[in-house]
Amino acid sequence: MFARKFAPALVFVAFGAGIAHAEVPVRIDQFDHWGAYSYKSGNSVSCYVLSKPVAQQPANVDHGDNFFIVSRLSPGDKLVPEAAMGYDLKDGGQMTAAVGDKTFPMFTKDRHGWVRDETQEPSMVGAMKGSAQLELQATSKRGTATRYSYSLSGITAALKRIETCE
Repeated sequence: MFARKFAPALVFVAFGAGIAHAEVPVRIDQFDHWGAYSYKSGNSVSCYVLSKPVAQQPANVDHGDNFFIVSRLSPGDKLVPEAAMGYDLKDGGQMTAAVGDKTFPMFTKDRHGWVRDETQEPSMVGAMKGSAQLELQATSKRGTATRYSYSLSGITAALKRIETCE
């Protein structure tokens, strides 16, 4: 489970870090709060959508750059939701995503979080398409409880755009 889910994170980390000699992700289009991107590595292309939070708490701490990502490694693959945080998360800590009236427990590793039960990933993506907001709660390595609100305006169009991304 972990090895499969970690690949989208590496794509995003390469994007965020601006790694020399790596091919750079290309923004395909922007849909309200969600951007659609493609990333080519060798002969393979990965596609994903991402957004930044519209609100973050507590206000008095440095959150770094935080993103919520939904990726597809290749056309026809399932969509994988992921949180990419701008700080280290508590080891073994839990992260929780709430979309509408549904809650999705997530596990964390370093600066990333994934849906704990992989079978719930399609349900989470479906809930995101039909809701206005995603609320994410996490705990930093230092023990700070954090909360993020992501607008879901544009996610359906962005996900539709990467259906045929090659």
